[in-house]
Amino acid sequence: MITKSLLALKHNLSTSENQIKFLGSSKLTMFSEKLEQQNLFPLTTNKLEIFQVNLGKMCNQVCKHCHVDAGPDRKEIMTRDTMQLCLDAIAKSGAHTVDLTGGAPEMNPDFRWFVEELSKLNKNIIVRCNLTIILANKKYNDLPEFFKAHKIEVVSSLPYFTASKTDSQRGDGVFEKSILALAMLNEVGYGLEGSELKLNLVYNPSGAFLPPDQMALEKEFKGKLKSLYNISFNKLYAITNLPVSRFLEYLVRSENYDNYMEKLVNAYNPIAAENVMCRNTLSVSWDGFIYDCDFNQMLEMRIDVENKFQHLSNFDLNTVNKRNIKTNQHCYGCTAGAGSSCSGNVA
Repeated sequence: MITKSLLALKHNLSTSENQIKFLGSSKLTMFSEKLEQQNLFPLTTNKLEIFQVNLGKMCNQVCKHCHVDAGPDRKEIMTRDTMQLCLDAIAKSGAHTVDLTGGAPEMNPDFRWFVEELSKLNKNIIVRCNLTIILANKKYNDLPEFFKAHKIEVVSSLPYFTASKTDSQRGDGVFEKSILALAMLNEVGYGLEGSELKLNLVYNPSGAFLPPDQMALEKEFKGKLKSLYNISFNKLYAITNLPVSRFLEYLVRSENYDNYMEKLVNAYNPIAAENVMCRNTLSVSWDGFIYDCDFNQMLEMRIDVENKFQHLSNFDLNTVNKRNIKTNQHCYGCTAGAGSSCSGNVA
């Protein structure tokens, strides 16, 4: 059962400071101690390969598990000036991939301009599309064609291949709209055998448990979506829910926090720890600050460098490449079982 001290914090989880205190108040082994046992502490960087950019917290959905706490009422949006700082940093970084996320990144008014400018840098561009945005408004209906024109890799969340499980996590009617959007992407060539247009799906559990085997789940998803809806896709990524923001609130409210954290700690995988995504990734917030990963960003744990180098306006590749990575108890989510990253398993 959750201790009284943890219960006292559950009404204040909206601030990153309180979330960090909450995570650190558990009696479980500190994540840093696990790393020390492998001679991995402090965790350091490898070659920078992926530049992940959060274009804003505005979204047309309000998903129960969202670690960004995104929704239609969020006003945090990246400006074109900050996008230009991103472009300058990406050009210097040597990263081969730019991963655009949100909220719904497509809702940023300068989204298409940014993609067009990124295309000039000859980077692999990933857009994390929630699918329903394609049908949310007429101005988004041509997104499949826009994605195709810029050879964007589309990564989309689909909690399950049934309406009941998908809608319970992401909202009423989301499954039907997602299937329609997937059909539109298939129609222009995404996810089809022999096509260079990549369409990958993301599965994350709806409750306080770890995802099943990724390969087995991918096979099941492909079979069901093809037979029931004639939908094709390339890969399925199974991602562990991290105890941050709305999912952390759910764990506390349902009194599943202690049990879930114990599951993560008991499933700690040393191989996954060696390959966590923060070692080759930089995460940039809508206002231009730099983080080790998207989850640290939501906890406002900026990279461990001199303050002036924590923002893109003073981006220094040598500094970010030599930094130590900030960790806390939420990092167990990325190292449990086969490990978890924005591209699925890491071990």
